[in-house]
Amino acid sequence: MMPTLVILAAGIGSRYGSLKQMDAVGPSGETIIDYSIFDALRAGFDKAVFIIRRGIEADFCEVFLKKLHGRVEVEYVFQELDDLPPGFQVPPHRHKPWGTSHAVLAAASKVREPFAVINADDFYGLDAYRLMGAFLAEPSAEPGRFAVIGYDLRGTLSEHGSVARGVCEVDGSGYLMDIGERTHIEKTAAGIASLEAGGRSRIFPSDTVVSMNFWGFTPAYFDFARREFERFLRDHIDNPKAELFIPLVVNSLIKKGEATVKVLPTSAIWFGVTYREDKPRVMAEIEKLIAAGEYPRSLWG
Repeated sequence: MMPTLVILAAGIGSRYGSLKQMDAVGPSGETIIDYSIFDALRAGFDKAVFIIRRGIEADFCEVFLKKLHGRVEVEYVFQELDDLPPGFQVPPHRHKPWGTSHAVLAAASKVREPFAVINADDFYGLDAYRLMGAFLAEPSAEPGRFAVIGYDLRGTLSEHGSVARGVCEVDGSGYLMDIGERTHIEKTAAGIASLEAGGRSRIFPSDTVVSMNFWGFTPAYFDFARREFERFLRDHIDNPKAELFIPLVVNSLIKKGEATVKVLPTSAIWFGVTYREDKPRVMAEIEKLIAAGEYPRSLWG
């Protein structure tokens, strides 16, 4: 059974200032999503499920469905604020989405096979897709056998501001023990630092393993995530800013012994567009990869 690629494409990057998921970065008008799908196809994936908002449906169809028709099976679903378990209602003051784990739940009706989850605005590199594709293709009877692609922190920073990263604690066998979200990491004179609670700084080694939200799951994740989402709602539904992110669910499953998460270190170069000023670097990196023969000048030409 070939794995599916689930793409988180519902958000507008507030720091970036536009629908960066649809912004062209390749020489023939390609978006980062185009490169993601191109790499996924080369790595053995055969279906893509996009998670979007209703407000961008027309633009999404115009940009992606036409060019991908006949190349890969494509589905899309909506992350809806009122898509809640029975017994829960959206509070009047709630306008913010419920987080990435809730977004993934929107794809449950379209996914019956092992699947990977990625961000729409991250360029992960072919090696990352090959590692994840091979992991998901391995037969296993363990429903909680998951994986995450691990990057060195030094290769995931922006020159234009702070970034949020999932800092991973990995055991000697290469399994995730804990993942902690750091929302303000940047280069400083003292090294790579995270702004912690109380205003203090914590320095991280440059080779610290971080997650860029490239996960591999079995369909059992949907059942786990529904349960964790209900628990989250019971505790936080009245907090208008609370969100349930994938790492929070994964951490809970690890602590309960319900899942193992293999960390797959990659040699791929990551880059992305956290800030609008990051775009020239992304375009330059893609040109380098084209010059090296990694990609054709026109992906779908």
